[in-house]
Formats: sequence, structure tokens, C-alpha cells
Amino acid sequence: MREIRPKLLLDSRDYGVIIKELITVTSAMEKQLETVIEELKGVQEYPMDKLVSIIQEVGFECDLCARCCTREFNDHVFLLTDDTKRVKELNPDYLEPAPYYELCDQHGNFYVSGYALKAKEDGSCIFLDNKRCTIYDKRPTICRLYPYMLHREPDEDGNVDWRQISGLNQHGHYHVNINDDEATAIAGLIKSYETAYLKQLIAFYRKAQEHFSKNKLKHVKGVYDREMRKFNKGGEITVFVLSNGEFTEHRVLK
Repeated sequence: MREIRPKLLLDSRDYGVIIKELITVTSAMEKQLETVIEELKGVQEYPMDKLVSIIQEVGFECDLCARCCTREFNDHVFLLTDDTKRVKELNPDYLEPAPYYELCDQHGNFYVSGYALKAKEDGSCIFLDNKRCTIYDKRPTICRLYPYMLHREPDEDGNVDWRQISGLNQHGHYHVNINDDEATAIAGLIKSYETAYLKQLIAFYRKAQEHFSKNKLKHVKGVYDREMRKFNKGGEITVFVLSNGEFTEHRVLK
């Protein structure tokens, strides 16, 4: 955290409040950052042979139903930095701030770690046509790996553990034979994706720390909840997305 020097006319009590607020927000972000760094370590250390075994046990094979390309079965398609660049080259209007914002400052501005693909009015992916991907060779990384993943999340009882598969038994065929080489290649791609995602999140929190400290901002959960209630009723919000190492401002309508 950068050094903060008091102005000559600043009341010492006010200065103490400012310092306390900045330390509080820095500490909160540090805690979030430490959590992400710890998960990154967990992903990198996750046994490859265990992941390979899970992939082979699941034995997923796509049946071209295109359900995974709709909001009915998947919430949104989060884009890594390289994915965002490819979509921008195709059509920048197909990008939107990812929907789950990590932070909100005291002025009601939201902050998020990346972009997502837009969806059509019926909830299908903007690149889906007649149940076929129109950018298949350039599709986002997560689409290439689905339904495999590797991250920690709470179950229905709140117990946090590893999740390696998404949408099990909702689409596709299972228990298809996947040989060792193919399963190992998939496992490597999964780890690469999750590593890149977590590094992107780490970069986001570090940039947010710098931005919030420089501009005397703080994350306020109460403001976050209030503005989201307004947004969900049809309001408009300002969202800053981390892009190319800087925050890019967007206006978002429900």
C-alpha cells in the first residue's frame, strides 16, 4: 500500500478515519487475494493421475445437443484474456462484463475481472446458429474443455471441495472410452485454463488494490446489495472491467 501523507489542514481525527478505511479495504482485498493464490497453488499441485482417472471415469462425449451453449444449462461463458482478444477481432459488440462483480465502491461502481459472451434473447450463445457454433475453431477456452473443470466450491451443505465436472448427466454421452494420452492432454488443458483464470483474478485484485488506494475508494457490501437491487428492478449500473491491465468503464442495463 502506498504511503499516505496528511494535508496540513486535515483534522487528525479525519485522517485517522481515512487511514482506517484504507487499511480495512486493503486488508479485505488482501484476504481475497490470499484465497485466490492458495487456490492457484492447489490447482497446480492437484495430482494429474487423479484428474486423468476422473476424466476417464466420466468418459464424456458430445452429442451435439447444444444445451451447454444456452443460459438454460449454463450461466455465462467467462472469457480469459486471449479469448477476449479473439472475440474483439470478430465483433467487440459480442462482449459484456462478466455478470458476477467482485467489488463495489462507496459510489456504487462495480468492478469485475473479465468479460463474458453475450447471449441472444432466447438465452443461446451469440455465436450459436441452428445448434452449431459458428466460431468453432476460435471458440473460447472453456467451451473447448466443457464439461471438465478444476476448482473448489461449496456443495449444497456448504462443504468446500474440488469440482472437476460440470453439468453431469444433463447432456452428452458418458462412459465412452478415453485412452491415457487423450485423457492426459485434456487434464493438461484443464490445469492450464484454471491456472490462467486464477492468474487473471490475481491480477484483478492487485489492480483493484492500486486503484482503490489511489482514489481513496473502499468496497462496501451494503452499497453492493443496494445497487444490485436497483439493477435487478431494471436499473443501470457502471461496471469497470479489467482489460489489458487497466479498468474499462461500461454502462450495463438489466
